[in-house]
Amino acid sequence: MSKKLIVTGSMGLIGSEVSEYFLEKGWEVHGIDNNQRAIFFGLQGDNSSNKDRLAKYGSQYKLYTNIDIRDRQAILDIIPQIKPDAIVHTAAQPSHDRAASIPFEDFDTNAVGTFNLLESLRRYSTEVPFVHLSTNKVYGDAPNNIKMKELETRFDYDDAAYEHGIAEHFSIDQSKHSLFGASKVSADISVQEYGRYFNMPTACLRGGCLTGPNHAGVELHGFLSYLIKCNIEEREYSVFGYKGKQVRDNIHSYDVARFIEEFIQAPRVAEVYNIGGGKDNSVSILEAFDLIAKISGKPMKYKYVDQNRIGDHICYYSDLRKMKAHYPNWDITKSLEDVFVDIYNRYMEA
Repeated sequence: MSKKLIVTGSMGLIGSEVSEYFLEKGWEVHGIDNNQRAIFFGLQGDNSSNKDRLAKYGSQYKLYTNIDIRDRQAILDIIPQIKPDAIVHTAAQPSHDRAASIPFEDFDTNAVGTFNLLESLRRYSTEVPFVHLSTNKVYGDAPNNIKMKELETRFDYDDAAYEHGIAEHFSIDQSKHSLFGASKVSADISVQEYGRYFNMPTACLRGGCLTGPNHAGVELHGFLSYLIKCNIEEREYSVFGYKGKQVRDNIHSYDVARFIEEFIQAPRVAEVYNIGGGKDNSVSILEAFDLIAKISGKPMKYKYVDQNRIGDHICYYSDLRKMKAHYPNWDITKSLEDVFVDIYNRYMEA
């Protein structure tokens, strides 16, 4: 009999990638997704195309569009009904900008929804691996306090302690997170606590820029996908502060799915991993403009807004050494240029 995987947010970028990855491995995937992203971001954030992409797997993929993770009784009922062998929780309100205008929806989705899943799973089994897609925003704006150096096209750390990026022991306390960051901190700590207190195999994956061709990028969420879309459509892109030299590390959704498989195969209790592209896949906005222009042949149109987003990182890239030490079979397989080309090609095919 096929193993069963529950994926919340299964129509989203990571959810659909994880679903397809495990479907290809012969798992039966149960996706929970009511397309709330379209509510949060409008039609541009609609993920329905990913539902159509997964439909080819027929009865092997079961989608529950009538279940909301905020509905406690529905979640308490569905997990013992499905009897999963693992759960991957990707559903979220993902924008730290949007959260300020919908604070109840943000907290109920990110914090309460996660708690509902954890308690329902605990009541069913304490042996089923639970992988939670957290965020680097749990660190708030504290990374901005690291000594920086300004280079021609980017900011970078000017402290040898951060040569490899931000590691998991970096403080999440005493910093400005945005309401989104605060709701994700609550979820992150809950996932860790269920692991430690009940000895459950849980993991928090604190993502940098998780990206890929199946991302419905919008201005408030999905930096790279939205930037490439603006270039292709010759639309003006707004750069918010830091001279466009702010740096992010980008990891392809396929490499995220590969790591999740590694964890499910050899789960650990209450683990935390900073998952991103690392230093090699880091890029500033200015550098991203140059790279997509080289691929598309179109110069980037943009305007500069001399006001950074609240709680935005000047420079952030993930230290991947803990992930690689715990799971030596895992590494980045998609280079930064691979990521750009995959996203570009998907838009051109649409």
